[in-house]
Amino acid sequence: MLTLWAPGGGNRYCDGHSRRSFLKIGGLAMGGLGLPGLLSADSRAGSVSPVGASVAGGSHRGGSAHKSVIMIYLAGGLAHQDTFDLKPGAPEGIRGEFKPIATRLPGVQIGEHLPRIAGLMDKVAVIRSIVGLRDEHSSFQNVTGFPMGQSQREGKPSFGSMIARVQGSVDPVVPPFVDLFPVMQHRPYNSPGPGFLGHTYRAARMEGDDLALLKPPADVPPPRFDRRRALLDQFDGFRHSLDNAEVAGMEGVYRRAFDVLTSDRVARALDLSREDPRLRDRYGPGWRNTLGDAAPMHNDQFLVARRLVEAGARVVTVAYGFWDTHGNNFDWLRKYLPAFDQGVSALVEDIHNRGLDRDVTVVVWGEFGRTPKINKNAGRDHWAPVSTAMLFGGGLHVGQVIGSTDKLGGAAASVYRLGQIHARCRFLMKGKTHAVAVY
Repeated sequence: MLTLWAPGGGNRYCDGHSRRSFLKIGGLAMGGLGLPGLLSADSRAGSVSPVGASVAGGSHRGGSAHKSVIMIYLAGGLAHQDTFDLKPGAPEGIRGEFKPIATRLPGVQIGEHLPRIAGLMDKVAVIRSIVGLRDEHSSFQNVTGFPMGQSQREGKPSFGSMIARVQGSVDPVVPPFVDLFPVMQHRPYNSPGPGFLGHTYRAARMEGDDLALLKPPADVPPPRFDRRRALLDQFDGFRHSLDNAEVAGMEGVYRRAFDVLTSDRVARALDLSREDPRLRDRYGPGWRNTLGDAAPMHNDQFLVARRLVEAGARVVTVAYGFWDTHGNNFDWLRKYLPAFDQGVSALVEDIHNRGLDRDVTVVVWGEFGRTPKINKNAGRDHWAPVSTAMLFGGGLHVGQVIGSTDKLGGAAASVYRLGQIHARCRFLMKGKTHAVAVY
């Protein structure tokens, strides 16, 4: 690749920056997403409606013009017996320390530390009997639908990468797939990546230096960008003189690169100062320190996710907290469940209040459940035979509990398989709202 250097002044880039904000012949990195990929994705999805267009199955009360999924990954595996599937009639040593509370759904109870979600149970669906997971601490099962070993061996892509490949961009300067996962100490918790789809369909990352590429540099005035745009014309002769398929069409890539650099659409979506302070207070701050070897509990990320899908993202993934409670399970949950309850319930309300409840599907789950038996350290260990998930939005049939477990919470009494979650998300992205078969 060829780099544009500043005239005269040593090894400085054309805008005076020395690291991330540089332009190369052949492409521009934007948060890990190759700009040529945006172009090719757009061309393959030429029938995709732009933001604001009318589409079949669009939401009521305004809503958005495209279908989106927000996936909230609870790294470590949340104890289902202490949150959404309490067993108050189980023997001591299994039932735990928490009491069930009534919800808005008659006859349905959840844990006492989720009172806000309990008041919104008519707007969510809880699945209590997910099977098909493995005892492995990784996000692969949740994000690709396959175990980590198989995903790595066969290059299984993240479902967000698949959506980016199949449906492309809604807006030319908004990535179709945005990943809000931080870099987590336990490496398998991190995002699996695009697999065999390749770099083109990687998620745009919203962390660290990547953020600098999502808005124009403050010290580069618009006239200077215009001069850079004009410089592209000088490469026309060079491009036409080469018989190279990889060079063909690069002019469009360059111009899109400038469009991205000069657009602030994503930057505005990330700017929470534009939101009503009362709404931000409703989401709450969560916990900003990293928990365990996983993630912080940034409740702001739920709000950012909602703003990104409104801006045009099709898939947003969020890693939230650390739930691997081998010891002190109940003390840990007493401390952190209130923030979870506040943030998730605020997202439920926000999705509905903005008319997005038919177009934006939210899935909240971890990689497995926890053991019915409480161990000697007052903790619950890994339990892959059954786990729980919560879904809302997307035109789903909410206000229900799907499936059940036995009296100890250790086995499914009725089955809902892992694959159905991913298949349902894929169909919802196409505007479908009916149940689908297991793959």
